[in-house]
Amino acid sequence: MRTIVLVTLCLLLVDQLAAKDPLKIFVLAGQSNMQGHAQITTFDHVGMDPATAPILAEMRDADGSPRECDQVWISSIGNDGTEQEHHGRLTVGYGAHGRGTKIGPEFTFGIYMHKQLDEPILIIKTAWGGKSLHTDFRPPGAGPYKFSEQQLANLEKQGKDVEQIKADRVQATGLYYRLMIDHVNKVVGDLKRVYPDYDPDAGYEIAGFVWFQGWNDMVARDVYPNRDKPGGYDLYSRLLAQFIRDVRNDLSTPNLPFVIGVMGVGGPVDQYGPSQQRYKSTHDGFRKAMAAPASMPEFQGTVAAVLTENYWDAELEELKQRGGKIKAKSQELNKDTSLSRQQREEALAKFRAELYTPRELEVLKGSSNAAYHYNGSAKIMAQIGKGFAEAMADLSRPSN
Repeated sequence: MRTIVLVTLCLLLVDQLAAKDPLKIFVLAGQSNMQGHAQITTFDHVGMDPATAPILAEMRDADGSPRECDQVWISSIGNDGTEQEHHGRLTVGYGAHGRGTKIGPEFTFGIYMHKQLDEPILIIKTAWGGKSLHTDFRPPGAGPYKFSEQQLANLEKQGKDVEQIKADRVQATGLYYRLMIDHVNKVVGDLKRVYPDYDPDAGYEIAGFVWFQGWNDMVARDVYPNRDKPGGYDLYSRLLAQFIRDVRNDLSTPNLPFVIGVMGVGGPVDQYGPSQQRYKSTHDGFRKAMAAPASMPEFQGTVAAVLTENYWDAELEELKQRGGKIKAKSQELNKDTSLSRQQREEALAKFRAELYTPRELEVLKGSSNAAYHYNGSAKIMAQIGKGFAEAMADLSRPSN
């Protein structure tokens, strides 16, 4: 009898050990910075800083080529501005399409999330450039978009067709929220299509959501007329809180861990230079409004805000700003008709050599886009993705 009991217990233990955990799925959504505009040509810059060099080691294989993850898969739409899907093992190229191969936060998020979990994961990414929360991603629970009396008066003063604008806004409101939810449902409805090793018996779990958006709301003066004053962006906080509630409801995940990537272009506002002072109150107010839901009692322990300002590269930005002198010098030389083309080019090259050290010229290669896209810097974007993964891991740990 004792032998039978022992055998039964051993078989149960084997079954438990053999049982697979459900596939962890993470949804990443937002606008152009979630798409990602960091070209892979900027990777070397990541390794120039001892603090970020270990991240570069994770981003590359032993031969120096961009890493392709064996156990991290991705399905992404919006890369090219459309709903065309791109899927496969996670590697470079899932950033915004056009002008070179790019990465967004998904690359290092996937790498570091896998390191945290040590199991296969799937990323579903839905990101389109130039989309707002007040209209494009407006959650259904927020109700229809309503024009203020001031907005309507301004439109009439401009001679615009107000009724047509209202009708167009109705069509646009919540469109990208619905596309996002529809795509998640499409992927989880046939997981083997995007993740061939999926085991239906083990099932899946939508394990986290990352939101990285904000630029179009931050600059929407008509929607946020008091944006330079305290509380000027309170509407964004309310919309984002409702967005979290609606996403959890529509994905049937009541306590879905939710990470907010807080806009941080320009770095910490208390370090802004003279040329940035006019943006200080706006940027500070908007960042606080973005982070606010993480402090709401209903979201305690399940929503976290990641301040991407902490990953801003001030040196890179200063070097780019210094480059304005090269443009001015070029214009000056072009006006000098006594110089040949070769002489102008030689003079400009000499000026550039005087303006930058050889190391600084190498650092400049770390930028591939504009400041509002975090300078298209892989060093910045890689840290952001890693920061999102670490925040998600913290939220996912059982509380004691």
